Amino acid sequence: MMADTFCTDCKRNTEVVFDHAAGDTVCSECGLVLESRSIDETSEWRTFADESGDHDPVRVGGPVNPLLGDSGLSTVISKGPNGSNGDSSLARLQNRGGDPDRAIVLAFKAITNMADRLSLVATIKDRASEIYKRLEDQKCTRGRNLDALVAACIYIACRQEGKARTVKEICSIANGATKKEIGRAKEFIVKQLKVEMGESMEMGTIHAGDYLRRFCSNLGMSNEEIKAVQETVQKSEEFDIRRSPISIAAAIIYMITQLSDSRKPLRDISIATTVAEGTIKNAYKDLFPHASKIIPEWYAKEKDLKSLANPKS
Repeated sequence: MMADTFCTDCKRNTEVVFDHAAGDTVCSECGLVLESRSIDETSEWRTFADESGDHDPVRVGGPVNPLLGDSGLSTVISKGPNGSNGDSSLARLQNRGGDPDRAIVLAFKAITNMADRLSLVATIKDRASEIYKRLEDQKCTRGRNLDALVAACIYIACRQEGKARTVKEICSIANGATKKEIGRAKEFIVKQLKVEMGESMEMGTIHAGDYLRRFCSNLGMSNEEIKAVQETVQKSEEFDIRRSPISIAAAIIYMITQLSDSRKPLRDISIATTVAEGTIKNAYKDLFPHASKIIPEWYAKEKDLKSLANPKS
């Protein structure tokens, strides 16, 4: 590895070579060792799996997890070459003691797997893990559907972090848990944490704009169309449209795409937004009378709005 460093012999900045094996920093021009036995503080990524068959004696563990009793730094007795325990007496002692964090570790793994399938950021995973840990501390998770509880934790975490996901999206990665089960789990979590905190748990208000960027991206809309959709949603909040935020978002996307060259079929919008075609039509019917007031003028003039489909016809 090459870099520029001041050499005391050459009296100027020269290229130096890092010899990681010896821990030396050497001037490439005069050969002077500028620093010796330096410590490499970077992570040790090397494993020895290829050298030892199926056995993988990595020398680094996972990161510290403050939500676990031992911060995730416990020791596990490794398996022998034939699947047997390397030291049977130590293994028996470890199994006899049991693992008090086993259930919560499984839940954390389920949260990570589900969150990865939705491409959620680390802050949402951490928030969902915190919510589950608080439930586990109350010892109220026994006998309940783990997949539904984990999915509900992720749903609440998304709401709290301002990255709302629809229940259908959460349901798609919930390993078989139904919308009804996730809904019940969510209500159970809110109730339990309300008892713990002595006040209602804040989940944040959902707005139609929370879903727009993702829905528009799924439909491959242009930046101009996305901007028009966002402005339309903002102006629609001035009117009393008694529909769910996700239905309003889907209907406005349908409205804007009708005015563009790349018209999107209602079926495609329904698939991208996970909103039923009939629900989109009903929300569109409520929005249609306000079209001239909510659609930005720079995107569509009054005469252009006449090309919008009349929901009454």
